[in-house]
Amino acid sequence: MKTELLEGAVIMVAVALAGALLGVLWWWLAPHVPLVGDVDAQGNWAVYLKDTEGEQAVGADGTLTLLALAFGFVSALAVFLWRRRGGVPLVVGLAVGGVLGSLLAWRVGTWLGPSSDVLAHAKAVGKGVTFSAPLKLGAKGALLAWSFAGLVVHLGLTALFGPRDPEPYGAAVPGDGYGTPVR
Repeated sequence: MKTELLEGAVIMVAVALAGALLGVLWWWLAPHVPLVGDVDAQGNWAVYLKDTEGEQAVGADGTLTLLALAFGFVSALAVFLWRRRGGVPLVVGLAVGGVLGSLLAWRVGTWLGPSSDVLAHAKAVGKGVTFSAPLKLGAKGALLAWSFAGLVVHLGLTALFGPRDPEPYGAAVPGDGYGTPVR
């Protein structure tokens, strides 16, 4: 049991650290929300969406979700290939590591993205100049996508290709088609 707990902890840390790569990919692939700054007659700055009907914010959430699903698939496949016999600590490590990796990806993506001080950024680029909004995650449920994908894929691989438990009463006795055993 100590060995399985150690393996589960190693999997959790490895999967969580892979979240940094997910964060970089999210920052790189997610669509940017275009903003524009303007000054009114009194000299007050305001920031507006350049495209009010744009779907870039939803696209950023979808990008993280799809990337997290892919990371869940790959991490579950790697865990299964490493330890085919499975075990509860391995699956718990995969699930907890997926959540921690998603949280790390969220933080890395927002850290790498544009400044969160939108008004200062608008003043710096000037009136009427388009700039990118900070990278935000609106759908917090996307943080669970990695874990769910990892668990489903690992369960499927274990069910299809994992070692089988021995039959409790020996080998099955073939029937004659009518339900009576043939001896």
